[in-house]
Amino acid sequence: MEKDSGIHLTALKVDGGMVQNELLMQFQADILNIPVICPKNRETSVLGAAYAAGLAVGFWKDQSELKTQWAVHKTWESRMPENQRQTLYDGWMKAVRRSYT
Repeated sequence: MEKDSGIHLTALKVDGGMVQNELLMQFQADILNIPVICPKNRETSVLGAAYAAGLAVGFWKDQSELKTQWAVHKTWESRMPENQRQTLYDGWMKAVRRSYT
């Protein structure tokens, strides 16, 4: 994502059903070496559609009002040593390369 966007990521905000998987969320934090943040409302895709509709009809005056609706439920921090992270990442890249053939 950083390479494609040119933006250095300092955290990953997650939502949806997979946020219930503690192992997955911790692994993402470990592999990415950044905090993984889950909001109180875990279905933000649906909420985004409601927000867009509310903005369109004037229920909210602007996006700044919507920002007050967002709150953190849980944050996972990286706990994995760098050498282990690199070993796992190298293994992932090896698997990706093998999938090309």
